[in-house]
Amino acid sequence: MPDTLSDLRRNLAEAYRIVANEGILDAFGHISVRHPGNPNRYFLSRSRAPSLVQADDILEYDLDSNPLVPPTVRPYSERVIHGEIFKARPDVNAVCHHHAPAIMPFAISGVPLLPVFHLGAAMGQSAPVWDSRDEFGDTNLLVVKPEEGASLARALGKHSVVVMRRHGATVVGGELRELVFRTLYSAKNAEHQLAAHVLGHVSPLTPGEAEMAGQLNLAPGPLARAYEYWVRRLADKEGRGKSDTSVRAAEAAARKPNPGVAVPVKKSGAKAKAKPKAKGKKR
Repeated sequence: MPDTLSDLRRNLAEAYRIVANEGILDAFGHISVRHPGNPNRYFLSRSRAPSLVQADDILEYDLDSNPLVPPTVRPYSERVIHGEIFKARPDVNAVCHHHAPAIMPFAISGVPLLPVFHLGAAMGQSAPVWDSRDEFGDTNLLVVKPEEGASLARALGKHSVVVMRRHGATVVGGELRELVFRTLYSAKNAEHQLAAHVLGHVSPLTPGEAEMAGQLNLAPGPLARAYEYWVRRLADKEGRGKSDTSVRAAEAAARKPNPGVAVPVKKSGAKAKAKPKAKGKKR
């Protein structure tokens, strides 16, 4: 959890730019995070290209997707995606909606998106498909009405990714770094699955493999390692040095040992004295 709401805004803005830098978000798409102290509120940028988002672009909303302060800038029209998912899923604390090129063939064809490699297991065992036509007929394909957002949330159900027919995908996570990991690797998974279809055979993970690999991928160690990599790539692109606050924080997280993993402690100074041998009984 961030120490302050200022940290949250900075972290969220950086997540926007990371996912854009990795080629998943372009001029469109958006990321939100639930208020850490009030589950009935969330944060989302103003309507701006993700690669440009800064901390002062972040606005606060209630779960009906109404801004708490009347905005002087244009908000995202599809913010109900976030509000309605936060309503339906108390376990979700971060949401990303995108139109990644790797996802679009699945959104257009309806071919099921399945985990096909170990890091792709972060997407879960499967991704349901939501088709706006089923409930709303012909639309402009944007999710702008509360009932449309609620319909999408129902289709998502307990899953981590929902594919949106002819539109893109929406991804959820328990926290922001987990969301970024899942967003990036579910898109990479789609890329690999599409390539395997070209070869003519797709062999997805078993449910057991997907569950175990997914848990391992999102453990603190792998998550910190990946996030340090993405933060450094973004910092290098933006011309920020190693002394940048977010770079130092990501590096510090990556150095931490995994919880539950024993770390040998080196004793300083003289060697520990050997335990005295038990004295035998006098005969």
